[in-house]
Amino acid sequence: MITEILTKWKAPTSWLKLKSFEMHTGGEPLRVFTHGLPEIKGNTILEKRKYFSEKYDFIRKATMWEPRGHADMYGAIITDPCREDSDFGTFFLHNEGYSTMCGHAMIALVTLVLDTGMIYKDEENPIVKIDAPPGQIICKAYRHNGKVIKVSFRNVPSFVFLKNQIVDVEGLGNICFDIAYGGAFYAYVNIDQLNLSLNSQDYNKLIDYGRRIKLAVMNDFEIKHPVEEDLSFLYGTIFTGMSVNPNNHSRNVCVFADGELDRSPTGSGVSGRAAIHYSRDEIGFNQEIEIESILGSTMTVKVVDELNYYDYHAVIPEVSGSAFITGENIQYFDPDDKIGEGFIFR
Repeated sequence: MITEILTKWKAPTSWLKLKSFEMHTGGEPLRVFTHGLPEIKGNTILEKRKYFSEKYDFIRKATMWEPRGHADMYGAIITDPCREDSDFGTFFLHNEGYSTMCGHAMIALVTLVLDTGMIYKDEENPIVKIDAPPGQIICKAYRHNGKVIKVSFRNVPSFVFLKNQIVDVEGLGNICFDIAYGGAFYAYVNIDQLNLSLNSQDYNKLIDYGRRIKLAVMNDFEIKHPVEEDLSFLYGTIFTGMSVNPNNHSRNVCVFADGELDRSPTGSGVSGRAAIHYSRDEIGFNQEIEIESILGSTMTVKVVDELNYYDYHAVIPEVSGSAFITGENIQYFDPDDKIGEGFIFR
């Protein structure tokens, strides 16, 4: 009887209703909105992102923050493509705002559109082209028995912005760091400088220290992208250290936005690391390394091209990983629910 009643229930027409797929890449969540969004205007992804942030930021807060999300939730909006040869467009949401690039989302989105049939491609290893904030991202899917088991993507030009810098961090003292860009700017810090591990037991301290370091670097150093002003900001801190699995190259723990801790190795983060290692002759051309996350999940990265990118010698990293669909969701927005507009504890 109860089931029969529920099948007849419909949300009032005055409520906004959004449909999404729930996914994860290496443990990092991704909420992908597919239906119900208002029109998002703009000729480029950056214009669409700006339009959404100015007109519909309440959607980000209501779906990334509690009670529908949590402090570490992450989302992606699928848009129409901006280029004639692209399959679709996307931009990304999190607890603080909007990111410039997201590797774990690229891997998840390609898995989603192919496995659900949103985009039909009959090749065994199809190419998917995505318009993203830093430009067109070319991805390749690898299928087994019709299911995507791995996705690789060639990232945007990635480069070392600052090397061997020191910043005075409140409560931590002098910290040595590098800054690299792999679709977003990160401060890279070797964990050996701190009395911490890169394991889950130090989760809260990693967030705390990551936020402190990010703030200190932002206060003392100007972050400037050579082309796009909208990309000119420090997105987070990445702690690096020895891997737990001896078969892996190393471990990454990324603290980004307002203290979000990435459960995956971070696609844009490992791209920046590839630029750093390559600049120091620590990895060779086309040499693939496997980097693990705080969970032990992994992504691989290798340098597949190099170029002069304005004032920087840049590399093109190829990143690979796997993603999984975990569910579908319908989000209702009752206009009388003020708490449902979103809140966050961090």
